[in-house]
Amino acid sequence: MTLRAIAPAAFVPPAVFAVGQGAIAPVIVISATELGASPAMAALVVASAGLGQIVADIPAGSLVHRFGERPTMIGAALLTVLALVGCIVAHHIALFTAAIFVTGMCTAVWLLARQAYVTEVVPYRLRARAMSTLGGVFRIGLFVGPFIGSAMVHWVGLWGAYAVHIVAALIAAGILLVVGDLDIESDAPPGAAQPRASFGAVLREQRSVFATLGVGVLTVSAIRAVRQVALPLWGQELGLSASAISLIFGISGAVDMVLFYPAGKVMDRFGRMWVAIPSMAVLGLSLILLPLAGDAAWLMVIGVIMGIGNGMSAGLVMTLGADLAPPGRRPVFLGIWRVFSDGGNAAGPFVIAGVTAVATLGLGIASMGVVGVLGGAWLGFWIPRRVPPPTQQEKVVADGRPA
Repeated sequence: MTLRAIAPAAFVPPAVFAVGQGAIAPVIVISATELGASPAMAALVVASAGLGQIVADIPAGSLVHRFGERPTMIGAALLTVLALVGCIVAHHIALFTAAIFVTGMCTAVWLLARQAYVTEVVPYRLRARAMSTLGGVFRIGLFVGPFIGSAMVHWVGLWGAYAVHIVAALIAAGILLVVGDLDIESDAPPGAAQPRASFGAVLREQRSVFATLGVGVLTVSAIRAVRQVALPLWGQELGLSASAISLIFGISGAVDMVLFYPAGKVMDRFGRMWVAIPSMAVLGLSLILLPLAGDAAWLMVIGVIMGIGNGMSAGLVMTLGADLAPPGRRPVFLGIWRVFSDGGNAAGPFVIAGVTAVATLGLGIASMGVVGVLGGAWLGFWIPRRVPPPTQQEKVVADGRPA
């Protein structure tokens, strides 16, 4: 088993789907304001996509467990197309918001389904690299999407960005239909009954995992989300132009993208905590230092450091989820796991907003930096040190015989 063997099914469709997401990301606020939304209401419309992901995480796990990864993803892609058509024809902010909410729900299905598939087919020795690559290609798609969307908006108007996502969703679904998944070998012995995989049963059985590492994952996701908000906010605090802030943010994102595969390789070779602790320490310290930046040059330096920290953590959350997911219950477990991840993404910016409301922006950013450092220590304490025994396939490869 190699990453190249699963790439057409595991990595290409999410990358294409992410291009569509990236295409509409910058124009959602513009569409909302054109429909009469205030700036605050437009921000809530953007947040509705994240809320849709959180709401759909657990049902997505159940759907994938019941119907399989490919049928569920194709269904989610078609639902995405309908929602995007709704975005184009919407003449009221409520309908537009509902359509964006549905796109978030479909994104949850796509992310969870591919994570569950990669967890099943990739051996432990390659798991972190596979998860980091999955997260990396999604980030690349989100990075490329706005450029394609911008060109379409320039040519045909605002609806062109949504058309890009429609085409991307259809292409991604088509790839899934044409390129078959590799066969997944069951973890259970022949003739064994499939274990119960209800949400309640998995939550009860794995409550200690969610209470420890789940909290750590929530922290990781919150710090990542804060990075995306804190850097441009502090740029505005310094009085920098929008183009300068965008350039700094883009360079930080570029540094982030090139580190996803090295991060996975480190996790596979040395263990998960060798990425978890350093990445959170770097991200946390960069947030603590951010309020000390007094000009564009220092903001650039700290932005690059943030990119390094965020890139180091690429695939960490998905890898830990794959490590801890019980056989036979993986999609349902991963659905709950993603609630912690997506919940952190949603909560981080609100924490900054709350602290800033009662104190200052600098204190709000620095306080989340402290949380990041403590979160890294928490993860380092709870991440299991044991390595699962090799699968039969890995034993065959180790013996030098073809797998």
